[in-house]
Amino acid sequence: MKVVISQPMFFPWVGMFEQIALADVYVHYSDVQFSKGSFTNRVQIKTEKGSHWLTVPLGKVSLGQRINEVRIDDTRAWRADHIRMLLASYGEAPCVDEMMSLVRGVYTRNHETIAELSEASLSAVCDYFDLLRGRRFVHIDALSIPGASSRRVLDVVHAVGGTEYITGHGARNYLDHALFEREGVSVSYMDYRKVPYEQLHGAFTPFVSILDLIANKGKAGRSLICSGTRNWKEFVEHG
Repeated sequence: MKVVISQPMFFPWVGMFEQIALADVYVHYSDVQFSKGSFTNRVQIKTEKGSHWLTVPLGKVSLGQRINEVRIDDTRAWRADHIRMLLASYGEAPCVDEMMSLVRGVYTRNHETIAELSEASLSAVCDYFDLLRGRRFVHIDALSIPGASSRRVLDVVHAVGGTEYITGHGARNYLDHALFEREGVSVSYMDYRKVPYEQLHGAFTPFVSILDLIANKGKAGRSLICSGTRNWKEFVEHG
Protein backbone atom coordinates (compact mmCIF):
# COMPACT_ATOMS: atom_id res chain seq x y z
CA MET A 1 0.00 0.00 0.00
CA LYS A 2 1.74 3.14 -1.29
CA VAL A 3 1.12 6.40 0.58
CA VAL A 4 1.80 10.01 -0.39
CA ILE A 5 1.42 12.80 2.19
CA SER A 6 1.56 16.42 1.07
CA GLN A 7 0.70 19.89 2.22
CA PRO A 8 -1.88 21.68 0.03
CA MET A 9 -0.43 23.30 -3.08
CA PHE A 10 -2.22 25.61 -5.49
CA PHE A 11 -2.45 24.10 -9.01
CA PRO A 12 0.95 22.46 -8.44
CA TRP A 13 3.54 21.28 -10.96
CA VAL A 14 3.39 17.99 -12.85
CA GLY A 15 5.64 16.26 -10.30
CA MET A 16 2.96 16.47 -7.62
CA PHE A 17 0.50 14.61 -9.82
CA GLU A 18 3.16 12.03 -10.59
CA GLN A 19 3.28 11.29 -6.88
CA ILE A 20 -0.50 10.95 -6.79
CA ALA A 21 -0.46 8.64 -9.82
CA LEU A 22 1.84 6.28 -7.91
CA ALA A 23 -0.16 6.35 -4.67
CA ASP A 24 -2.86 4.08 -3.34
CA VAL A 25 -3.63 6.63 -0.60
CA TYR A 26 -3.06 10.38 -0.71
CA VAL A 27 -3.22 12.36 2.54
CA HIS A 28 -4.02 16.08 2.56
CA TYR A 29 -1.56 17.30 5.22
CA SER A 30 -3.19 20.65 5.92
CA ASP A 31 -2.98 21.00 9.71
CA VAL A 32 0.70 21.96 9.75
CA GLN A 33 2.19 25.44 9.99
CA PHE A 34 1.79 27.71 6.99
CA SER A 35 5.09 28.81 5.48
CA LYS A 36 5.32 32.11 3.61
CA GLY A 37 6.92 31.71 0.21
CA SER A 38 5.66 28.15 -0.18
CA PHE A 39 3.56 26.77 -3.05
CA THR A 40 0.44 26.64 -0.90
CA ASN A 41 -0.96 29.84 -2.41
CA ARG A 42 1.16 30.46 -5.49
CA VAL A 43 2.60 28.75 -8.55
CA GLN A 44 4.53 29.82 -11.61
CA ILE A 45 3.17 30.00 -15.15
CA LYS A 46 4.94 30.82 -18.42
CA THR A 47 4.30 34.18 -20.05
CA GLU A 48 5.84 35.92 -23.02
CA LYS A 49 7.93 37.90 -20.52
CA GLY A 50 9.16 34.80 -18.68
CA SER A 51 7.92 32.89 -15.68
CA HIS A 52 5.40 34.71 -13.48
CA TRP A 53 3.80 33.94 -10.13
CA LEU A 54 0.09 33.23 -10.01
CA THR A 55 -0.65 34.16 -6.39
CA VAL A 56 -3.75 33.93 -4.23
CA PRO A 57 -3.80 36.85 -1.73
CA LEU A 58 -4.18 35.91 1.90
CA GLY A 59 -5.56 37.62 4.96
CA LYS A 60 -3.34 38.33 7.95
CA VAL A 61 -1.31 35.26 8.85
CA SER A 62 -0.35 34.80 12.49
CA LEU A 63 2.91 33.20 13.58
CA GLY A 64 2.44 29.44 13.77
CA GLN A 65 -0.96 29.50 12.07
CA ARG A 66 -1.97 26.23 10.42
CA ILE A 67 -2.56 26.04 6.68
CA ASN A 68 -6.19 25.06 7.15
CA GLU A 69 -6.74 28.22 9.23
CA VAL A 70 -5.29 30.71 6.72
CA ARG A 71 -8.07 32.64 5.01
CA ILE A 72 -8.11 34.00 1.48
CA ASP A 73 -8.29 37.78 1.05
CA ASP A 74 -11.39 38.19 -1.08
CA THR A 75 -11.34 41.97 -0.85
CA ARG A 76 -9.19 41.86 -4.00
CA ALA A 77 -10.36 40.75 -7.45
CA TRP A 78 -7.67 38.10 -7.72
CA ARG A 79 -9.83 35.58 -9.59
CA ALA A 80 -10.47 38.01 -12.44
CA ASP A 81 -6.77 38.94 -12.45
CA HIS A 82 -5.80 35.28 -12.74
CA ILE A 83 -8.25 34.70 -15.58
CA ARG A 84 -6.86 37.66 -17.51
CA MET A 85 -3.28 36.55 -16.93
CA LEU A 86 -3.95 32.97 -17.99
CA LEU A 87 -5.78 34.05 -21.14
CA ALA A 88 -2.97 36.44 -22.04
CA SER A 89 -0.33 33.78 -21.48
CA TYR A 90 -2.06 30.74 -22.99
CA GLY A 91 -4.51 32.23 -25.47
CA GLU A 92 -2.60 30.63 -28.37
CA ALA A 93 -2.26 27.20 -26.73
CA PRO A 94 -4.17 24.39 -28.48
CA CYS A 95 -6.17 23.34 -25.40
CA VAL A 96 -6.58 26.69 -23.66
CA ASP A 97 -10.38 26.34 -23.52
CA GLU A 98 -10.13 23.10 -21.53
CA MET A 99 -7.65 24.66 -19.12
CA MET A 100 -9.74 27.78 -18.62
CA SER A 101 -12.90 25.74 -18.06
CA LEU A 102 -11.13 23.79 -15.32
CA VAL A 103 -9.88 26.97 -13.63
CA ARG A 104 -13.26 28.67 -13.80
CA GLY A 105 -14.87 25.57 -12.32
CA VAL A 106 -12.62 25.89 -9.27
CA TYR A 107 -12.95 29.66 -9.01
CA THR A 108 -16.75 29.76 -9.13
CA ARG A 109 -16.95 27.91 -5.80
CA ASN A 110 -16.60 29.72 -2.49
CA HIS A 111 -13.41 28.67 -0.72
CA GLU A 112 -12.73 30.50 2.52
CA THR A 113 -9.29 29.09 3.32
CA ILE A 114 -6.24 28.54 1.15
CA ALA A 115 -6.29 24.85 2.11
CA GLU A 116 -9.80 24.48 0.69
CA LEU A 117 -8.87 26.25 -2.55
CA SER A 118 -5.59 24.39 -3.01
CA GLU A 119 -7.24 21.03 -2.38
CA ALA A 120 -10.01 21.93 -4.82
CA SER A 121 -7.46 22.82 -7.50
CA LEU A 122 -5.69 19.50 -7.00
CA SER A 123 -8.94 17.51 -7.06
CA ALA A 124 -10.11 19.24 -10.25
CA VAL A 125 -6.90 18.31 -12.06
CA CYS A 126 -7.05 14.75 -10.72
CA ASP A 127 -10.60 14.48 -12.04
CA TYR A 128 -9.52 15.87 -15.43
CA PHE A 129 -6.74 13.28 -15.76
CA ASP A 130 -8.82 10.46 -14.21
CA LEU A 131 -6.56 10.19 -11.16
CA LEU A 132 -9.39 10.08 -8.62
CA ARG A 133 -10.34 6.56 -9.58
CA GLY A 134 -8.46 3.71 -7.93
CA ARG A 135 -6.99 5.65 -5.01
CA ARG A 136 -8.18 6.97 -1.68
CA PHE A 137 -7.91 10.63 -0.60
CA VAL A 138 -7.80 11.30 3.14
CA HIS A 139 -7.77 14.50 5.20
CA ILE A 140 -5.32 14.55 8.08
CA ASP A 141 -8.04 15.96 10.38
CA ALA A 142 -9.96 12.70 10.06
CA LEU A 143 -7.04 10.70 11.51
CA SER A 144 -6.55 12.58 14.81
CA ILE A 145 -2.83 11.80 14.95
CA PRO A 146 -0.68 13.96 17.27
CA GLY A 147 3.05 14.57 17.13
CA ALA A 148 5.41 16.07 14.60
CA SER A 149 8.21 15.37 12.13
CA SER A 150 9.09 11.84 10.99
CA ARG A 151 7.26 10.18 13.86
CA ARG A 152 3.96 11.72 12.90
CA VAL A 153 4.41 11.04 9.19
CA LEU A 154 5.11 7.40 9.96
CA ASP A 155 2.06 7.20 12.23
CA VAL A 156 -0.07 8.58 9.40
CA VAL A 157 1.29 5.93 7.03
CA HIS A 158 0.46 3.24 9.59
CA ALA A 159 -3.03 4.68 10.15
CA VAL A 160 -4.00 4.32 6.47
CA GLY A 161 -2.46 0.85 6.15
CA GLY A 162 0.62 1.90 4.22
CA THR A 163 3.67 -0.26 3.58
CA GLU A 164 5.57 2.21 1.37
CA TYR A 165 5.94 5.96 1.79
CA ILE A 166 6.59 7.96 -1.41
CA THR A 167 7.93 11.47 -1.05
CA GLY A 168 9.55 14.35 -2.90
CA HIS A 169 13.19 15.34 -2.71
CA GLY A 170 12.81 17.88 0.08
CA ALA A 171 12.31 15.15 2.69
CA ARG A 172 15.90 13.99 2.22
CA ASN A 173 17.14 16.56 4.73
CA TYR A 174 14.84 15.70 7.62
CA LEU A 175 13.22 12.28 7.23
CA ASP A 176 14.35 9.58 9.68
CA HIS A 177 14.68 6.72 7.21
CA ALA A 178 15.89 4.25 9.84
CA LEU A 179 12.74 4.83 11.90
CA PHE A 180 10.57 3.85 8.93
CA GLU A 181 12.64 0.73 8.26
CA ARG A 182 12.47 -0.38 11.88
CA GLU A 183 8.70 -0.26 11.70
CA GLY A 184 8.36 -2.08 8.39
CA VAL A 185 7.67 0.82 6.03
CA SER A 186 9.87 1.31 2.99
CA VAL A 187 10.71 4.83 1.81
CA SER A 188 10.91 5.80 -1.85
CA TYR A 189 11.84 9.12 -3.43
CA MET A 190 10.43 10.41 -6.67
CA ASP A 191 12.60 9.90 -9.72
CA TYR A 192 11.25 12.82 -11.72
CA ARG A 193 11.60 12.33 -15.47
CA LYS A 194 10.57 15.90 -16.33
CA VAL A 195 9.42 14.79 -19.77
CA PRO A 196 9.53 17.75 -22.16
CA TYR A 197 6.57 18.79 -24.25
CA GLU A 198 5.91 21.70 -26.59
CA GLN A 199 5.32 24.87 -24.57
CA LEU A 200 4.67 28.46 -25.51
CA HIS A 201 7.11 31.26 -24.67
CA GLY A 202 10.57 29.82 -25.07
CA ALA A 203 12.53 26.82 -23.90
CA PHE A 204 10.86 24.02 -21.97
CA THR A 205 10.71 24.19 -18.21
CA PRO A 206 9.07 21.52 -16.01
CA PHE A 207 8.74 23.78 -12.97
CA VAL A 208 5.45 25.47 -13.80
CA SER A 209 1.83 24.78 -12.96
CA ILE A 210 0.07 21.69 -14.31
CA LEU A 211 -2.19 24.25 -16.03
CA ASP A 212 0.61 24.70 -18.58
CA LEU A 213 0.48 21.00 -19.48
CA ILE A 214 -3.30 21.07 -19.80
CA ALA A 215 -3.27 24.18 -22.00
CA ASN A 216 -0.65 22.73 -24.32
CA LYS A 217 -1.53 19.02 -24.40
CA GLY A 218 -5.03 18.59 -23.02
CA LYS A 219 -5.93 15.09 -21.85
CA ALA A 220 -3.03 13.70 -23.88
CA GLY A 221 -0.85 15.20 -21.16
CA ARG A 222 -1.77 12.25 -18.95
CA SER A 223 0.90 10.18 -20.72
CA LEU A 224 3.55 12.61 -19.44
CA ILE A 225 2.58 12.04 -15.80
CA CYS A 226 4.84 9.03 -15.71
CA SER A 227 7.78 9.27 -13.29
CA GLY A 228 8.84 6.40 -11.04
CA THR A 229 10.63 6.12 -7.72
CA ARG A 230 13.96 5.09 -6.20
CA ASN A 231 14.61 3.47 -2.85
CA TRP A 232 15.84 5.98 -0.28
CA LYS A 233 19.28 4.37 0.07
CA GLU A 234 20.00 4.72 -3.62
CA PHE A 235 18.63 8.26 -3.66
CA VAL A 236 20.64 9.44 -0.65
CA GLU A 237 23.84 7.83 -1.94
CA HIS A 238 23.63 8.96 -5.56
CA GLY A 239 21.28 11.95 -5.40
